[in-house]
Amino acid sequence: MPPVPETPMLVRAALGDDAAVRGCLARFGGLVWALARRLSPSPADAEDATQEIFLDLWRHGARYDPARGSEEVFVAMLARRRLIDRRRTVLRRPATLPLAEAAGASVQGDAERCAEAGLAVRAMAGLRVEQREVLRLSVTQGLTHEEIAAQTGMPLGTVKAHTRRGLQRIRAALLGEVNEVVSPEDER
Repeated sequence: MPPVPETPMLVRAALGDDAAVRGCLARFGGLVWALARRLSPSPADAEDATQEIFLDLWRHGARYDPARGSEEVFVAMLARRRLIDRRRTVLRRPATLPLAEAAGASVQGDAERCAEAGLAVRAMAGLRVEQREVLRLSVTQGLTHEEIAAQTGMPLGTVKAHTRRGLQRIRAALLGEVNEVVSPEDER
């Protein structure tokens, strides 16, 4: 009778085996921490990343297939992907000013911003309802085209078209190139 292969530690941890969870932390903690420190901007960020990586391991550890590689390779690949995702997420965030700098803005700067905001509000008001809704979801909530399509029930191509046309109309309005005639393309 051939020996029965032992269930991998990652799979047992994903199934809730406490001893396997502790074993994974002891066995892979150093590997995950080293990768997190190397690819994170600060020790605090590395700690957060390490915690997220282990949570992912508990959720996805059952996917581990011993025929495709060792557990160390699986953990290193998952950790690397999570760290790259975190880095990309940080790079996509818009730059912000610290509150002290924002509070020190001049009165003239505030007046200019108010005037620009008023122009933007008027430009948004001139859009079709669908274009305005798609842009609002994109700008204020940061949703992707796919997320907007899922939330509104519009086809993905329609969401992209409304976004593009809405931005073109806002640009034209802000540049004083307002075209009051709605093109047949916009009628759809």
